[in-house]
Amino acid sequence: MYEPIRAKSVHTMADADFPHRSREEELDIQLAGHLSALLAVTDELGLVEAGGDIARQIARLRGGEPVRLSPEAARPAEEGHAADVAGTSAEGAGLAGVGRAELHARALALAGRALVVAASRADTAAAILSAERMDAHTAALAEPPATPGRRLVGAR
Repeated sequence: MYEPIRAKSVHTMADADFPHRSREEELDIQLAGHLSALLAVTDELGLVEAGGDIARQIARLRGGEPVRLSPEAARPAEEGHAADVAGTSAEGAGLAGVGRAELHARALALAGRALVVAASRADTAAAILSAERMDAHTAALAEPPATPGRRLVGAR
């Protein structure tokens, strides 16, 4: 009634002449990528301590120190400028002209992605770090923007 199968199934694994990565290796690469993007935004915001924590996690995953924005090029926590120092610029990361609120929103989204991957690979340290960063960026987004030198009408 049925015709016999004459060709190999497309679903069987072919003879592999190239190395394949395991699921764990793929998740490591994906997590390191999300954390690296989060580090770029964190450095742009000038959050040195948080950047150091993220860099340590990336180093643990990749086995080497990540490339970071130089401290001179980072935005000071109280200012919102993008500098270009020694060829490392905010423009290269696509962050030039972006306000602090937008940077915090990007960092929140990146930390959320990192949390999902960290949970998927059961990496407690990376999951805790990602959740802490999400909390910090959520709090930063909830703060009203500072307007120095301006007072509300009727304020005493």
